[in-house]
Amino acid sequence: MNETIVELLEGNAVHAEAFADRFDDVQDAQHPDAVTVCCSDSRVLQDQMWGNEEPGHLFTVGNIGNRVVQRAEGGEEVSGDVLYPIAHTGTEAAVVVGHTGCGAVTGTYQALTDGLSEPAGIEHCLGLLEPHIEPGVEALPDGVDGASAVNRLVEYNVDRQIEFLVGSDEVPSSVDLVGAVYDFQDVYSGGRGEIHVINVDGERRVDRLRDAHTEVADRIDRIWTY
Repeated sequence: MNETIVELLEGNAVHAEAFADRFDDVQDAQHPDAVTVCCSDSRVLQDQMWGNEEPGHLFTVGNIGNRVVQRAEGGEEVSGDVLYPIAHTGTEAAVVVGHTGCGAVTGTYQALTDGLSEPAGIEHCLGLLEPHIEPGVEALPDGVDGASAVNRLVEYNVDRQIEFLVGSDEVPSSVDLVGAVYDFQDVYSGGRGEIHVINVDGERRVDRLRDAHTEVADRIDRIWTY
């Protein structure tokens, strides 16, 4: 068998031993406290980034571009994997987490500016991002380099995903909606691996967010104001 698979199974044996008694309270149902929507990237460790080791605490969703949007017959809808815990398990917080140097945002940026050829499945996913990111591409400052453009658009994409949730009739107004960026490239001049809050319930102005959420004011930041 592939050596990596063998190593993964060995790691699972350690996990199973450590977690054997942590599933007692979630045998029959789940009631996660939050749904997190993160990018499917090997550098983005969904539970570990929060220090979470509690089964049933977080409902984790992963896809390229940390999207909350899917296409349905009637148009764009909130993705079912995001909506499920909100609609069926009483979850009252949703966090959309982008990350610095995002490949999906990079691909979408390239598709909108230079054209890009990808397999159909990837093209479909990037196509879901394009209409939400395109206005951000048009708003980029003149002369911005590629890496800086992508990290600005990472924030822009998170904002648009939160905006879509705020505007959806399927998401109750009681649900707290938070947009954030996971930084493992020290773009925000903090520590690598830190999460920076950039949007709460559609508000993205840093001064207002810090005034309203003083308990996490040191984790609220943006690199782009537009």
